[in-house]
Amino acid sequence: MTATGSRTMRSNTATRVGLMLACFGAIGAAGVAPLDAAEPGASQEIQVTGAETGVHFVPLGIGKSVVIDLPRDAKDVLVANPVIANAVVRSTRRAYLIGIGIGQTNVYFFDAEGRQIAGFDIAVTRDLNGIRQALRQILPDANVRIEGLGPDGIVLSGTVANAGDSQRAFDLAARLLGDPTGSKVANSLIIKARDQVMLKVTVAEVQRDVVKQLGINLEGSLGYGNTVLNFNTDTPFSAGTGAISDTKFIPGWVNGSNSIKANVRAMEQAGLIRTLAEPNLTAISGETASFLAGGQFPVTTRNCDTTGLCTLSTIFKNFGVSLNFTPVVLSEGRISLKVMSEVSELSNEGAVAGIPGLKTRKVDTTVEIPSGGALAMAGMIQEQSKQAINGVPGLMQVPILGTLFKSRDYLNRQSELVVLVTPYVVHAVAQKQLSRPADGFADASDPSQILMSKFNRLYGPSQKDEARRPYHGSYGFILD
Repeated sequence: MTATGSRTMRSNTATRVGLMLACFGAIGAAGVAPLDAAEPGASQEIQVTGAETGVHFVPLGIGKSVVIDLPRDAKDVLVANPVIANAVVRSTRRAYLIGIGIGQTNVYFFDAEGRQIAGFDIAVTRDLNGIRQALRQILPDANVRIEGLGPDGIVLSGTVANAGDSQRAFDLAARLLGDPTGSKVANSLIIKARDQVMLKVTVAEVQRDVVKQLGINLEGSLGYGNTVLNFNTDTPFSAGTGAISDTKFIPGWVNGSNSIKANVRAMEQAGLIRTLAEPNLTAISGETASFLAGGQFPVTTRNCDTTGLCTLSTIFKNFGVSLNFTPVVLSEGRISLKVMSEVSELSNEGAVAGIPGLKTRKVDTTVEIPSGGALAMAGMIQEQSKQAINGVPGLMQVPILGTLFKSRDYLNRQSELVVLVTPYVVHAVAQKQLSRPADGFADASDPSQILMSKFNRLYGPSQKDEARRPYHGSYGFILD
């Protein structure tokens, strides 16, 4: 094509134009036929159906081309940056736009009178058709769109069935981009159905303690002439937390000013503790839910500045049964759980300055479980034995009689702890299908309370028809 009139055509700028995404998006301006070069088999052609003064956006990939059909003869072509794209003119009404490098530019076509025929804003990024094809094969039922972001980033948009498909699309796009960290991929995928997950956690613990103590405290006075020897021994019981029995007095030996008295401490104790907590919590897939059933206790601290001025501050610490979890429904029946469960109680062990200690059983982990399946998330069997012998040096080693000058303290503690988790994919139900702890509860009448020591009339059946039926046998949870 030859330039005429005052406007001349530059051979180098008339053969260059910009491209952006690896696929061609639809051009939705009036007078331009839409193009989608990203779809296999789509016509890579733009037909300008009328004279347009506006500028239309064309995204293309590096090394890709698009055909421009003009409604009338073009005499001049303007390319802003020929390094980004080439414009190859085939005839007066057809031109080819070819992507060269990453960036943005624009192209304008003019007729012999200098009037604008068409204008295009062109953005060039890397070719993304390979990633699109891979995503179609991996996720055939998903509607995933890919667009370029900046010089080397991409944006994933559209809808997927679940969070697992969203993560797979993100991982695949990052891998094909050569970006292991995924920093160049922006995930804007929308999950169609966000399932609700109910988590049932069971924390069960059984603890058995055995304590045996035997000690003798001697007190007396022995004298000969002006020499008097007074002695007194106290049993410390250092293995445990102290003596668990009262002092027993045994009459001793008295001869004038000489006397020996003995106090015997002997006790054996066995205890059993059973702890059971079953917190249940429901949350939407991908969201975090928290639950706490317990209380708080104050902890006072003293804060002093550089001048020596001190102030007291009080903070509150939680104790009880707490549950925090984040469920993610990966696919049908598969749930990924990030769970933090804690059962704590106040204890005198570890108490400092009147502030009680906390006995805590805590687990924090991430597991994958099918819906309705159970998993032992944590477990521990612990056995602890302590034994201490205290006495008077030398005398406690004497056979048989040495027992009078020493004490024995024995402690054995056995505990077993297990934490079970069971997730369920749940849906909302009608209110009448749910039950409450107070359903069926009715206070007993005054005669029943006074004469029969009954606290309630009925505690169990929640349906009205069940309440009308005559009930035979023992019923209810409160029987005293």
